[in-house]
Amino acid sequence: MTADNLSARAIRVTATRDAILIAAERLFAELGVNAVSNRQVSEAAGQGNNAAVGYHFGTKADLVLAIVRKHQAHTERLCRERVARVRASASPQVRDWVECLVRPVTEHLGSLGHPTWYARFVAQLMADPAYRRPLTDESLSSRALRCVIEGLQVSMGHLPADLRRERNIMASLLIVHSCAERERALAAGETDPAGGWELTATRLVDAITGLYLAPATA
Repeated sequence: MTADNLSARAIRVTATRDAILIAAERLFAELGVNAVSNRQVSEAAGQGNNAAVGYHFGTKADLVLAIVRKHQAHTERLCRERVARVRASASPQVRDWVECLVRPVTEHLGSLGHPTWYARFVAQLMADPAYRRPLTDESLSSRALRCVIEGLQVSMGHLPADLRRERNIMASLLIVHSCAERERALAAGETDPAGGWELTATRLVDAITGLYLAPATA
């Protein structure tokens, strides 16, 4: 096989993989991961071979992880840049770390154009015990995110460890489901009350900062 043939084949493989990732993300976001078969994904991606998903990605879990990793590369870079600025400041505050938690997500979603499905896709994973743990493990593989969590722990030293963990979970759910709801509204063509991902981010930062700083009464 000549070099030109190899190059053409590599281009076709990449195009097929991209088409499968896009189709799977949309279907999983709209219907749920367990409600969608590999055959449906292959058909939606324009593949005549129903085994295309298995050939290119392996199991459905592997396909889900590939979608997550496709998006995580960008959010990781955005988070890393923000963390570097916060760590260079004299005395980081809770809000500074919350900005690092929220804005990489909203900035990434805003960069995807319209319509998007990723926030709803992640919300589906968070609601499914079979996928929530792998998603969490993948997220925590981000060194930048671990720095944010460590910074928050230091900033919330007034709270016991179990309550800090609980509020981290609350913050994560608030980010995921708020972004998913806005994404759904945009996809449905409804009026956008948030006025853009930037304002959505600001309101999330306000809410989550208040969540972290709230006193413990029980």
